[in-house]
Amino acid sequence: MNNLVIVRGGGDLASGVILKLHRCGFRVLVLESDDPSCIRRTVSFGDSVHIGSVTLEGTTAVFAGSTAEIGAIWDKGQVPVLSDESGFILSILKPMAVVDAIIAKKNLGTSKKMAPITIALGPGFEAGVDVDTVIETNRGHDLGRLIFEGTASENTGVPGVVGGFGIERVIYSSKAGRLTHTRKIGDRVAKGETIAAIDGTDVVASIDGVLRGLIREGSVPEGMKIADIDPREGSEGYCFTISDKANALGGAALEALLIGVRKHGFSLDQ
Repeated sequence: MNNLVIVRGGGDLASGVILKLHRCGFRVLVLESDDPSCIRRTVSFGDSVHIGSVTLEGTTAVFAGSTAEIGAIWDKGQVPVLSDESGFILSILKPMAVVDAIIAKKNLGTSKKMAPITIALGPGFEAGVDVDTVIETNRGHDLGRLIFEGTASENTGVPGVVGGFGIERVIYSSKAGRLTHTRKIGDRVAKGETIAAIDGTDVVASIDGVLRGLIREGSVPEGMKIADIDPREGSEGYCFTISDKANALGGAALEALLIGVRKHGFSLDQ
């Protein structure tokens, strides 16, 4: 299928890629895990695995319970999301391109053998060896830069600065247990306010701001990223639209894809 692009991962940054490619006329299939742990659930097409469908900026992604449902979802102008962490479907559909947008900071199995055009976001991949093109995901001057030889910046382990806050805006679980919510994504919260609980232990807001991300209720391990607060004024609406970073990465993935199309002489006719 000369216009089929398979995107591995459906988180918030991957969703910037998915939306951009879908809008530009590519037939996109998203591969997710059986239990995706999206933090920014309201802007993650991968959350359709849990709730059936996610509509983001006018585009709807629908969970496909089986491979047989994929075609019908495409026919409706929607994006199918399949639970296929290993990429088994690749050998059946033989896509033109594969984009690894898992953002795992390591390679979870993507290789140049998967498709004629292979692209990966972030560290863990070497351009020209693991994939054709690597895209820089680190905030700053090089965000979205295409790398044709070498690797992206190493994982710093420190969240990017938003509104003057970096590590302070991200909340991690203090212990393992069952997480339950007391607030929801989009709520404005104050520092010290309870936003959730883990087996009766309060999870509190680390700074003042808008609760931009909150992991789904359920079991969480100790030390897991479970919430994200946006300190910027008027940022409530940001919780429901593609971020600046995701948009930049989506544009970069589109550029890398079109370079590959030209290189291989593909026609994009369906």
